[in-house]
Amino acid sequence: MPRTQLHTSAKDYTPSAPNERKGFFELFGPAPEPQTELARYRILAPKAGVRVSPLCLGAMSLGDQWTGWMGSGLDATGSEKLLDAFYEAGGNFIDTSCNYQDEQSEMIIGEWMEKRGNRDEIVLATKYTTYGLNRKEGRQNGIGINYAGNHRKNLFLTVEDSLKKLRTSYIDLLYVHWWDYSTTIEEIMLSLNDLVKAGKVMYLGVSDAPAWIVAQANQYARDHALQPFVIYQGNWSLALRDMERDILPMARAFGMAIAPWGALGGGRFKEPEELKARAKEKTLRAGLEPTENELKVGQALKEVAHEIGGGVALANVALAWCRQMYPDCYPLIGGTKLQHLKSNIEALNIKLSPQQMEKLSNAVPFDWGFPYDMFGTDPHYLPEGKPKNPALSSAGHIKFVNYA
Repeated sequence: MPRTQLHTSAKDYTPSAPNERKGFFELFGPAPEPQTELARYRILAPKAGVRVSPLCLGAMSLGDQWTGWMGSGLDATGSEKLLDAFYEAGGNFIDTSCNYQDEQSEMIIGEWMEKRGNRDEIVLATKYTTYGLNRKEGRQNGIGINYAGNHRKNLFLTVEDSLKKLRTSYIDLLYVHWWDYSTTIEEIMLSLNDLVKAGKVMYLGVSDAPAWIVAQANQYARDHALQPFVIYQGNWSLALRDMERDILPMARAFGMAIAPWGALGGGRFKEPEELKARAKEKTLRAGLEPTENELKVGQALKEVAHEIGGGVALANVALAWCRQMYPDCYPLIGGTKLQHLKSNIEALNIKLSPQQMEKLSNAVPFDWGFPYDMFGTDPHYLPEGKPKNPALSSAGHIKFVNYA
């Protein structure tokens, strides 16, 4: 049901039982305990004070325009049920893009927020860069070249269109969806800052871009008093850990949060026996033959899940691993099934021991590559706090403060 209309005139406003309060501090009584851990909110990032739920609902599946070539989506009714379940459990962090489901995702979210009257309760993230204006002339018979890319024109076209589809006057978090290698950092950061100053966007994020690009952009923002990127979204999971080389250290240095969109493994976090059995089906659902690394990760997840007990899903163990690896981590969860959503929310109750974290992290040796394999990584984030650089260790013993 929509929220009660807020009063704007003092003569129309009477608080409930105003004379029954016994003291000043009853004005600030404790909030009730949350029904789920999803309603135990987090400060988004060291550089962004907005409060968000610890999991972010990915809205790529909201809509049915991509059904067939990218899994099965949800029609408007099914999408609203998923949104309701997330919201009623305490979720307020939702992620979409200008182009998801050929723009249907943004439309569905906008209609849902309008019906529920909860727009200002939601921390809404969307993205620009990808060709998203499918209703414009460029999709069929016009010139669509400027409806994609990171440049100023596409940014303003996309945001104006997204605001209409989302039925809102502002976007909480706007991502650069990917780096196009054709627009300068100066143009992007100045253009994004104009939207922040205009009140159309509150916070900025970046997705799927090299660490050196993001570092340059945030340093430019710092030097010129512009709004920086406060969150990075990318493909990170127990099975794909490339982000740990440069992106996570960069995010730490700039006070950024991380929103991994691959934390659940795309359905590949299964026990080795199940992976092998599914591969024999030779169907599209079964997917490719499991790799040796997938089997090793599956075995480690299986062992840790059995230690936890309670029939915990392997994907939820992997979700917990991501959250404990980086303090300001907000994994994207999505899909189409309510039971999967509820299961992912239950994963917030999982607390892995240091031994379990080590078992999972060591399931497949991670190749840090040069220069890390020669001179080591930051000792501040190593359990023992000791440098791996032999040239430094030979000079004496140092105990680094642990920041992990």
